[in-house]
Amino acid sequence: MHPRYALPSIKSALGLALILTWTCNLGCEQLNKTIGVLTKPKETKETIKLGILHSQTGSMGMNEMSLRHSEVLAIEEINDSGEFPKTEFVPVVKDGRSKSDHFRRRARDLIDVEKVDVIFGCWTSLHRKAVIEEMDNPSDLFRPVGFVGNISTKRHEPLLFYPLQYEGFEAHRNVFYFGSTPNQQILPAIDWFLSVQGGKRQKLYLIGSDYLFPRMANYIVKKYLESRGIEVVDEVYLPLGHKDFGDAILKIQQKSPVLILSTINGDSNRPFYEQLYKSGIRAETLPVLATSVAEDELRRIPPEFVQGHYAAWSYFQSLDTPESKKFVGLFKRTFGLDRVVDDPMEAAYTQVMVWKEAYKRANSSDPLKIREVLEKGLEFDAPGGRIKVDPKTHHMYKKFRLGQIQLDRQFKIIYESKDLIAPDPFPAFAFPGWECDWTQGGLTKGPIPKIGL
Repeated sequence: MHPRYALPSIKSALGLALILTWTCNLGCEQLNKTIGVLTKPKETKETIKLGILHSQTGSMGMNEMSLRHSEVLAIEEINDSGEFPKTEFVPVVKDGRSKSDHFRRRARDLIDVEKVDVIFGCWTSLHRKAVIEEMDNPSDLFRPVGFVGNISTKRHEPLLFYPLQYEGFEAHRNVFYFGSTPNQQILPAIDWFLSVQGGKRQKLYLIGSDYLFPRMANYIVKKYLESRGIEVVDEVYLPLGHKDFGDAILKIQQKSPVLILSTINGDSNRPFYEQLYKSGIRAETLPVLATSVAEDELRRIPPEFVQGHYAAWSYFQSLDTPESKKFVGLFKRTFGLDRVVDDPMEAAYTQVMVWKEAYKRANSSDPLKIREVLEKGLEFDAPGGRIKVDPKTHHMYKKFRLGQIQLDRQFKIIYESKDLIAPDPFPAFAFPGWECDWTQGGLTKGPIPKIGL
């Protein structure tokens, strides 16, 4: 017997017997109604699977755990809201293990086995590109057992929602990008430091981890600075996980920059700030502007090493708005009062809520219908403020904020853009000939940039 139609519990059965005795003088019609209420099976809910693909193990496991928490939190909030009483949204969580091949395998599972209509996932650009490659060009190496036929013509096509700020130079019909592009994050921060308020700092030292995002981001930065006659005194890349910054700091001292732009990512940030501090460099005279250090990373860095330095994001936990306070409170009550939230986590939460809004308007989880709704320029009041989907590029209109690190490892917001900034994944000064407009046919390609990878 199916559990939905199992007999009532013993307590219910005893109650039913008492009612039968007590209602001996009732008419049969009323008695049947009473029995029907007690024995009616629960209404079955429609189940919609939502894919979540982040590293839960490996070098990116700690960072991506927080994104997974934010996405699951949003799904639970939707289920608990009562907005869709006949539908239950179920997260299907997969571990990318911090490796591109595992991200691709798990994407295959979500697409071909779980048949999800949307995947919320990835952190690094390499992992995002691995998932997109699987979406576009499924490999026989990852073909599910028992699958017969041409995958490319029979395959389900989900959407990918990506929450991280990234280097740009990408657009895909089935991908929506919820993080900032360089023109929404790095370039406004540089403009502030070039201004009177920022100290007119016109000699920059670029240091980053040696992979796609730092190199491409700095390629854009250099092209931008060249157009303004600003000097880059040096450019250094070190492997992910690098711990010894002695040579790099020596070069910094020799070159005498007035601003360090750091695209260092992951657990290399703690030794970088620690060794910078112990060398005598202080934020008052030589500030670091970071693109990949947020509240969650600061939990693992002693505050004296980072106090006074800066980070560029769209969202900070210290943002004093009702939407932000609600998000912070909900996250802390769910995962612990010692936890913090940051920009990538806010974007991870927001992308689920935006998908929910599109689902509501489309009355369907079908990827084509969801995409049609989003391409109408859907707007949403996120914890970080209002955002808007750009129909042309599938990126978000967002605000820029610049934060300065305090002793409590929170950020003081010292600058905020007045308006939402339109995304530009293909700035013309860096990528001439490249344009994207999905409302007019898609991507126009120009020359491939040489970035030294």
